[in-house]
Amino acid sequence: MLKGKKILLGITASIAAYKSAVLVRLLKKAGADVKVIMTPSTRDFIAPLTLSTLSKNPVHIDLFDNDTWANHVMLGRWADLMVIAPLSCNSLSKMANGICDNMLLAVYLSATCPVVVAPAMDEDMWCHPSTQNNLNKIQSYGNFIIPVDNGELASGLVGPGRMAEPENILKWLECYFNKSQDLKGKKVIITAGPTQESIDPVRFISNHSSGKMGIALAEECLKRGAEVTMICGPISSVIDKKIKIIKIKSAAEMFDSCIQEFKNADIAILSAAVADYTVESPSIKKIKKSEQELVLKLSKTKDILKRLGEMKSSNQLVVGFALETDHEKENALLKLKSKNADFIVLNSLNEEGVGFGLDTNKITIFDKTGKEYPFNTKSKNEVAVDIINTIIN
Repeated sequence: MLKGKKILLGITASIAAYKSAVLVRLLKKAGADVKVIMTPSTRDFIAPLTLSTLSKNPVHIDLFDNDTWANHVMLGRWADLMVIAPLSCNSLSKMANGICDNMLLAVYLSATCPVVVAPAMDEDMWCHPSTQNNLNKIQSYGNFIIPVDNGELASGLVGPGRMAEPENILKWLECYFNKSQDLKGKKVIITAGPTQESIDPVRFISNHSSGKMGIALAEECLKRGAEVTMICGPISSVIDKKIKIIKIKSAAEMFDSCIQEFKNADIAILSAAVADYTVESPSIKKIKKSEQELVLKLSKTKDILKRLGEMKSSNQLVVGFALETDHEKENALLKLKSKNADFIVLNSLNEEGVGFGLDTNKITIFDKTGKEYPFNTKSKNEVAVDIINTIIN
């Protein structure tokens, strides 16, 4: 599937660099032409001779070799895709801030081809806010990120931060080069994130939804050629600029936006965590603390999934989500039928790796005939692929 593809592999200083040799071998076996760039410090982790032998090409390390200048511009133009695996925390920071102090970064900054990175670092470094901010930055520049794995780390800790296995990176690349445009010409609306129901000007009722699942779905639909509109509550993640964004706060605002956008849509995927209840009479002034108890009267919000189920024509598809803690299958099937949806995606909070804010999810999809499609725990990007494939099939 990669036969004839030109892959430029960048390797940064990380203990995970040993996996890069395996990745080079897999790429060559798949028929790709591979050239390797290393940062100078990477030589402490893996020998250039190993990589040049496996790739059948010289390994580039320095911008200057004696009196010869390495043409970093042409390397970036030669490749069909640049892959940086592993990407260390240090090199990630430099990429995010445009620092150019070695050959690899010079090629990255001048590359005209797409760039995908596979980060590798210890758990605490991975979870640090500055690291997550840098990831959001490079993603906003148009780069792709292959999610890290959970597992044993060099420090002895067990957690997120492991570089994706070479076999999984290869699968990602194969999907990238063979992605079909099976949603070309289709208009898709996706809801994401939480809603906020005001109590007073400074307080609100909400939930812990991060919007990550909705963003993954929107990006997958975009890759497949769809015109994507995302209606989202307050979220902090960076979203691809080619996706139309409608920002809302309350359930009522999300309802109105969905009704308006669905009129011209082919598919609606409702992954947002919309409040079921809202404060009936929010205060126009900040409520002051007193000795008395505060009683809030809540009223039901409008049901977006049910309304779109009533509106949809034979040429439109509606996909809902069900997050359950008990009687999961029964509740999901009831929701599927009562809302007149075409699919329900079930998440159970009883499953490990499932919940708000996590990078993984485990789903079961039910269609309107009651057929069940179970999937294992995966990254939310991979879950998005499963959902879209099920819809298309």
